[in-house]
Amino acid sequence: MTQSLMDQLLGMTVVVSDTGDINAIRKYKPRDATTNPSLIMAAAQMKEYAPLVDEALAWARKNGGTSRDAVVRLAIDRLSVEFGLRILGIIAGRVSTEVDARLSYDTAKTIEKAHTLIKQYEAAGTSRERILIKIASTWEGIRAAEVLEKEGIHCNMTLLFGIHQAVACAEAGATLISPFVGRILDWYKKSTGKSSYEPDEDPGVESVKRIYEYFKHFGYKTEVMGASFRNLGEITELAGCDLLTIAPNFLEDLSKTQGTLPRKLDPVRARETQVERITVDAATFARMHAADPMSKDKLEEGIQGFTKAIVTLEGLLGSRLDALSAAETRP
Repeated sequence: MTQSLMDQLLGMTVVVSDTGDINAIRKYKPRDATTNPSLIMAAAQMKEYAPLVDEALAWARKNGGTSRDAVVRLAIDRLSVEFGLRILGIIAGRVSTEVDARLSYDTAKTIEKAHTLIKQYEAAGTSRERILIKIASTWEGIRAAEVLEKEGIHCNMTLLFGIHQAVACAEAGATLISPFVGRILDWYKKSTGKSSYEPDEDPGVESVKRIYEYFKHFGYKTEVMGASFRNLGEITELAGCDLLTIAPNFLEDLSKTQGTLPRKLDPVRARETQVERITVDAATFARMHAADPMSKDKLEEGIQGFTKAIVTLEGLLGSRLDALSAAETRP
C-alpha cells in the first residue's frame, strides 16, 4: 500500500509544527513545535485564545507590573510561555520560544531574557530540556547562545541565511539552527527576476543542503532544521534533514499526497563529500556577512518583521489591559 508523503517523511526526519495555533498542533501532533512573534500575535487575536491573553495580563499585574507599559512587557513574556506550556501538553518533545527581536544585537540582554523565560517554564514544572530559546543568528546572538548552552539552556538559532552564520552557531555549540529556505528563495526571485525555481535548484534548498553536508562532514552535534517553506517541493527536496518545521497547510498537503519520497539528505553521504573547512571569528563573520547581500538583507528584514509583530502585540495587549481596567472601575 502506498504511504503518504508525511508517513515517509516521518521515517527519516523529525517533523516540527510551525504555528502558534494550539488547535492545529493538537490535530497534527508533531514531536516538536516552534513559534515566533508573528505566529503568537496571530494566535493572540483568535477569539478562542482570549482567556489566555487575559491570564497573561493578570499574571503580569500580579508579578511586578508597576505601570501599563511594564504590565504589557511582562505579559508578552508570559503569553509566550503560556502558549509554550499548552503546546508541551500536546507534544512529546520540545517547544521553541523566541527572545524579543529588539535584543538581537545585545548579548547581555538576550541572556537575561532567556533566563526570564526559562525561570517561568521551570516555575510551572517544565524542565529546561523541553525548551529551545530562539535567538536571531547575529554575532551577538550567537555569543549569547554560547553562554546559555554552557548553562544547560538549549538554543534554536533563527533568522539564519548564510553558511557563516551556520558555522558560527555550530562552533558556539548551539543545539539547533533554523535556516530559512523560503525567505532565501524570495530574495533570489526578487533579485534575479525569475518567477520560479525547480525544487532541486531552489537557492534556499541548496543553502540547507550545503549546511547539512558541512555539519555532518565535520561531526557537529548542532541539528539542522529547515524552516520557512514556500512550496511542497522545498520540503520533499530536504527529506532526511534532521528536522523540518512545517506550517499546518503543508502538513495537510503532505498527509493527503501519495507517492514515493526518496531520501535527499544523508549523513553517510555527507561524511564522504569533499568539504572545505571554514574558520569563523568575529572579523571573518563580519566580512562574510557584508559580502553576502542576501543574508544581510534577510537578517535585517527578519529582525524588523519580528520587531513589528512584537510592537503590534504590545498594542493589542495594551488595549485589552485598558478594557479590563475600565471594567473593574465601573460601578
